[in-house]
Amino acid sequence: MSTKKPEVIVIGAGQAGLAAGHHLARRGVGFLILDAEAHVGDQWRRRWDSLRLFTPAKHSGLPGAAWQRPGSDRPGKDDTAAYLAGYAARWQLPIRSACPVSHVSYDGADFVVTTPDDQLRSPNLIVATGAATVPHIPDVATDCAARIAQLHSSGYRNPGSVPGARALVVGFGTSGAEIALELAESGREVVLAGRPTPVIPGPLLAVAGDLWWLLLTRVFTRATPIGRRMAPVATAHGAPLIGISPRLLRDAGVQRAGRLETTIDGKPVVDGEPLDVDAIVWCTGFRGDFGWLDLAGLEFDERGYPIAPFGIPGDPPGLGFVGMPFQARLASPLLGGVGEDAEHVVGTLLATRPIRGAAPA
Repeated sequence: MSTKKPEVIVIGAGQAGLAAGHHLARRGVGFLILDAEAHVGDQWRRRWDSLRLFTPAKHSGLPGAAWQRPGSDRPGKDDTAAYLAGYAARWQLPIRSACPVSHVSYDGADFVVTTPDDQLRSPNLIVATGAATVPHIPDVATDCAARIAQLHSSGYRNPGSVPGARALVVGFGTSGAEIALELAESGREVVLAGRPTPVIPGPLLAVAGDLWWLLLTRVFTRATPIGRRMAPVATAHGAPLIGISPRLLRDAGVQRAGRLETTIDGKPVVDGEPLDVDAIVWCTGFRGDFGWLDLAGLEFDERGYPIAPFGIPGDPPGLGFVGMPFQARLASPLLGGVGEDAEHVVGTLLATRPIRGAAPA
């Protein structure tokens, strides 16, 4: 059992945890980041080969480190992994890798964090495991015939990941649209099921990208009436389509369909018609997985994410979250949006908790 007691423990070394670590380091606070991955950036390295960030490099930087590439570029997944690893090294963030957390409790004074090797204690805890924790696959998947191969978007790598000639992609967010397009361009017959999210055309981003980013970070927030109305819709149906349009999909041969809600004889049914497909790719997002947080008073929404206004639930004291879906704004989970949330959470903790050596903001 470890005897070290950092002032703050941060769980997760993705963009949310790194941003929190940056702001803690700036304030001179002793902290430790625990991460289940073997290396910083591994979660990005496992994503599909052609994945690119939804936002350009100029709006995708963590605090204190702009991308060293043209601002209009959309970095790929390996570029992003390297950027995160470089960020951790640049700021010399104290990270214990390959250290999954299995249980967290609170004894009235400290959070007790259990890992495979020991237990750590700290009066303050920031949970930064991010929005993409557990793949969500609808219950209807269990009724599909065994001959139909099924995988979630988190397990998709390239068209070679999907067997057969006919594929159904379920979920019309950016991930579903991009995967459907890639499968169609590989020669597959593709049906894309679901209601599309709003479309942000590429030319509009090129002309008014800064304005759009202003909307994501300053208008679509939980502090504005329009943001509060948008929050449940955005978290339930995904972010807008960025740089990819229904017309582009149609031109590539992707067939549009309504929602998948049932099966007939093991075949998925959309628009009242059973589809004879070889594979289904579920682009249906993620759910929170916080069963390891054994903390009385902590509430969760219907998708399994903590109900914590602006990241601070208030009970137990000293607890904060960073990187949750629409935590404070639509851009909260994004690389370019998480830094401001992290600064707010760190600042709030330091303002309300007696932390030794903490420098003023």
